[in-house]
Amino acid sequence: MKKAAPHKHFRFRAEVVVPSSGPGGGRGRQVEAAILSLKPAAMGRTYLVEEAIGQYLSDLTTKMNPYVTGLLIGQCSPQRDYVIRAVRTPPKEEQKEDNVSPAKLASLDEEWITTHASQVSRMLPGGLLVLGVFIIATPELSKDSQNALRRLIFSVEKSLTKRRLWKTSEDEVSDRAALQICSATKKVVCRTYDVQDPKSSAKPADWKYQSALSASWLALGCTVNVNIHIPLLATSPNHDLEKNTKNGLNRWSKQIEDSVFLINGQVKDEDTELLEGQKKSKGNTQSSTQFSDVRVLTQLSQGSSRRSTATVQVCSGSINLKGAVKCRAYVHNNKPKVKEAIQALKRDIINTLSDRCEILFEDLIINEGSQKKNFKRQYHVLPQRLFVPVAGSNVMLSDYKFGDEAAGEIQERFVEMLDQAVQAEDIHVAEEMSAVDICPIVDNADDTQQKQVTKAMLLLKLQQNMGVVIAAAVAVLASIFSFNYFSD
Repeated sequence: MKKAAPHKHFRFRAEVVVPSSGPGGGRGRQVEAAILSLKPAAMGRTYLVEEAIGQYLSDLTTKMNPYVTGLLIGQCSPQRDYVIRAVRTPPKEEQKEDNVSPAKLASLDEEWITTHASQVSRMLPGGLLVLGVFIIATPELSKDSQNALRRLIFSVEKSLTKRRLWKTSEDEVSDRAALQICSATKKVVCRTYDVQDPKSSAKPADWKYQSALSASWLALGCTVNVNIHIPLLATSPNHDLEKNTKNGLNRWSKQIEDSVFLINGQVKDEDTELLEGQKKSKGNTQSSTQFSDVRVLTQLSQGSSRRSTATVQVCSGSINLKGAVKCRAYVHNNKPKVKEAIQALKRDIINTLSDRCEILFEDLIINEGSQKKNFKRQYHVLPQRLFVPVAGSNVMLSDYKFGDEAAGEIQERFVEMLDQAVQAEDIHVAEEMSAVDICPIVDNADDTQQKQVTKAMLLLKLQQNMGVVIAAAVAVLASIFSFNYFSD
């Protein structure tokens, strides 16, 4: 049931100066009046929330005592934010047996919660992010809840920012939601903190439920062909594959940021509306999906305006990433800008390849050890991306699977990470396998390697002096031409 919005009044102070009519009345008398104005007071951010989340949070109040924490998942926009999922923090093994959390909020396991946030962020397509944290607590713990929420919001954001290969823009929304719910009274208090400001104080926010919130969101998809060559420097200690790979992906991510995106075959101005020029379908569109096919054009060079420099480095091997990756992003349907849609898709492209490499290296450490001593040529297959639908929404969540993983393992992961039951037939593997080729340089090829380095340095030297060579050649030709002309 919707509650009537309270009347908002803004008291303003009016000063009226009335000149005195009597002799010697150089000063006027001042009249102060308090007037009720119809202008509303400034409010904080508004969160539109999927209606089913209210029932989900209500159900959680009966499951765990004395408190339960979780994540809020959704999308930020300049006008308002959208919350389409709430996910409780998975209990630890000892908590599963007793179904009881630690008695005090001071003993909150921040590392466990931030790790959960990192795992969940891998399962989100472009446009979605962890935009807040919630706590459902007993009245006895309500006073400590807000301090605990503040700590969690900054810890989660710090953990997620550390993994990103892209940077936020200056005009991006940096407020994150802190939702506090009393398990006895069911009272909901929503506040926000600016995660860009470590000294940020809590600001009030509106929390409004809405049915079918993401049922008609807009989807964008593309396939990106990846062929990345990452050199392993000879100076790199112990052939640190993960660090070298991340450095290589950092360079590649800048190419994606500078790429041109064609939406349904057209280049659109970033400040125009995404749906501008498209006809709106008549009738109920709540269950319809508007999908835009996107092509990514990567620039081959930096252009003539930038001067590039070449560096010769001795390498001990290389990493090659090859394959075609499926990328997907979602944006709200409240007149979204082209800039919002492209940014969401760019970040999904960068995230999906970075996340797969992280998952692969984690799997190698668990199953095969670090293998730093026996550095030999290796072929690995990156995990494939899959998508799973969300009931009552156009948005699909994402995950990754290795070839030998069964559907049951994926279903367990969705229950544990997102508290969502998934049917095997709803798991859609989106792509073929992509490969990682780790190539060392053979030890007995030192002489050959040195010759190649020397040759490369000579070529580089030649390129650097090419301008001088060409200028000298032009001068000689001009002298010969002048001599012949005046001789005639």
